Amino acid sequence: MALATACAAMDNSASVPVAAFDEATTAQLASNPLLAEWTGPHGGQPAFDKMDLALIKPALEAGMAASLAEIDAIANNPAKPTLENTLVAMERTGEPLDRAMTYYGIWSSNVSSAKFRKIQAEMAPKLSDYQSKITQNAALFARIKALHDTQGSLKLTPHQARLLKLVYDRFQLNGAELTGEKRERYAAINAELAELHTTFSNNLLADEESWVTYLTPQQLGGLPASFVASAKAAAEGLGKPGQYAITNTRSSMDPFLTYSTERKLRELVWRNYYSRGDNNDAHDNNAVIAQILKLRHERVQLLGYTTYADWQLQDNMATKPADATALMEAVWRPAVARAKEEVADMQAVTNSEGANITIEAWDYRFYAEKVRKAKYDYDGEQLKPYLQLDKLREAMFYVAGELFGFAFAPVADGVIPVFHPDVRVWEVT
Repeated sequence: MALATACAAMDNSASVPVAAFDEATTAQLASNPLLAEWTGPHGGQPAFDKMDLALIKPALEAGMAASLAEIDAIANNPAKPTLENTLVAMERTGEPLDRAMTYYGIWSSNVSSAKFRKIQAEMAPKLSDYQSKITQNAALFARIKALHDTQGSLKLTPHQARLLKLVYDRFQLNGAELTGEKRERYAAINAELAELHTTFSNNLLADEESWVTYLTPQQLGGLPASFVASAKAAAEGLGKPGQYAITNTRSSMDPFLTYSTERKLRELVWRNYYSRGDNNDAHDNNAVIAQILKLRHERVQLLGYTTYADWQLQDNMATKPADATALMEAVWRPAVARAKEEVADMQAVTNSEGANITIEAWDYRFYAEKVRKAKYDYDGEQLKPYLQLDKLREAMFYVAGELFGFAFAPVADGVIPVFHPDVRVWEVT
């Protein structure tokens, strides 16, 4: 939107036609709170207190329909293409959909559920098809290309030239110049990939939610009191009072592998985490990965690229796969050498303790902590009191205040709607 604002000073003489919405879309725009404009101070806030899963699917469908109607109005504008009536107009489309996607993103990232994931699986290919209808809109791309091909005479500012390049490249890299069967196949691949990516993520999440290691009081050796308390609370939340839950998430796995003296349990927890999506069950991702790779390769070949990497790196600093590979290899060799030194230090500790083991992946964090204590007199537990959430937030606010002059004032609970009781709100001035 900043680029659109920068371009808004362009000539307004070429007006943008107003989009016409069908009756169903108009009704949703008027009644669905997930599409409504945000109200309140500071430009308004999302209506998190009105989040209802029953509303998200119709909100997304109406939002997409409205956005496509706006895009069609721009594409079919009889006036000569200008930045204002084409690129800036495009930047201003889809505002109701953007609002609906805010709630969709919160459900996906923060408060996912089996019910939501079912909706997500249904909507992912539809959202992909929506994007394809924009990037493959021939009339729209013709306007963008006309601007791109005549930009030398347009006297563009740097911001305007940058916006034009970004939009033109995005369309070209996503099949705007394809025709006929290739165009249709490209859109179909995008829809299938969207569904596969959603399946992949949901399979990982399913394994995170279902694979839990429960401990008895006798299996807590080496674990800090703070971690034991959180594991106890997690077990109680899962209906296992009196036990201690190591959930299949990094936030639970990492500290357990760092401090637990129970080597067999460390191995179990490590294998559970690193085998997510790889258990030959209903949530196995191996076939999903193979199909994603196959479709990615087919898709970029439709555009004339040899490999997916060639296509992916077009707008990156390393524009060729060979350059990216060279950088990774340059980092890899010294990284491996350093890792071998660290493992040797760990092995020396185990030998001095008479452990009679060879360092494995599930031992790395545990013995790395011992090496830090022995070599550097460092104890991560002693640092924890300084890294509590409240103290980190206070430090972050202090730095922002000193550097940028920002001031942060807490907003009382209930004044601004939030999507979870743990969320707190600050006013920034």
